[in-house]
Amino acid sequence: MFDERSYDRRRFLRDAAAGATAVSAAGLAAGAPARAATAAATSGAAAGTARSGAVSFRWWGTSGWRIDIGNRTVLVDPYLSRYDTGLFTGAFDEETPLTVRPTVIDPLVDRAENILVTHTHWDHFNDVPYIAERTGARVVGTLTAYHLGLAHGLPSGQLAPVKGGEVLDFGAYTVEVVSSLHSRNGAWSMAFPGVRVSRPPKPEKISDLPEGDTLAYQIRVAGGPSVFFMGASDFAERNLVGLAPDVAMVASAASTSTADYVPRLMAALDHPKVVVPVHWDNFETPLTNPPTVAPNDRRRLDDLIAAVRKASPRSRVLVPEYHTAYHF
Repeated sequence: MFDERSYDRRRFLRDAAAGATAVSAAGLAAGAPARAATAAATSGAAAGTARSGAVSFRWWGTSGWRIDIGNRTVLVDPYLSRYDTGLFTGAFDEETPLTVRPTVIDPLVDRAENILVTHTHWDHFNDVPYIAERTGARVVGTLTAYHLGLAHGLPSGQLAPVKGGEVLDFGAYTVEVVSSLHSRNGAWSMAFPGVRVSRPPKPEKISDLPEGDTLAYQIRVAGGPSVFFMGASDFAERNLVGLAPDVAMVASAASTSTADYVPRLMAALDHPKVVVPVHWDNFETPLTNPPTVAPNDRRRLDDLIAAVRKASPRSRVLVPEYHTAYHF
């Protein structure tokens, strides 16, 4: 049932932040270069600490992000190891061993207080247990993410299972959890469906990491923007009503199986000021610019951009590069 009070609360919070966001969004629309972010040396502050310093968003490929809010850091789907499974060469091997590459991860992840997991396929969850163990970050995700975290030896107190509808208050920012859907392939199915309802053996291969249900997240920074994060290209429109983010990180569609994907999404999100396409790069190549894009994914990216411009002509489309600090 639609809750008018929830809609009004979201709308009020969005409008209250519009003044600060409009300046940055206008700069982006004018083609202004991203300003370099500064990272404090201090590790994650207490949850009640007010926002201080710049707020930056760095894309780490696929649907991965590093968000620095002053001296505090939130990660979304951080997958940095990016090893070969044959997915992009027509030789996909579902028995590919799970691999974590500390030499790649450690220079990029000096700290984190929260890791938001949209779903538990390997290209989203693979590096999460290692990063959580190394930084002490809290892992927010589905019950499947919770049980997989336990399987990797993370303590239950470091794992925060959510379903969608929760609004988590961390002082300088809030995280609203949105129940969502995974994208469909050309056969209207998906790789590795299923959930984990109890602690499994420690995963060893990519097929040991199922989709595990899918979430989206909206981060609302105190005095800053509201930003929506997708990890897969499908959604339930009713769950997005009233979110009205300033910025939307939108997953490129894996196929045409989802009807009217972009028009319905833009309308449900109330036509964000900035739309950032994600999950279009070849995530089995090094995380270096310019991003490597398979020919089919390049066409899908172009189609996504064209569809956004048609359905939401006032939205600014920003195609990100790796590691670049964006300020909205």
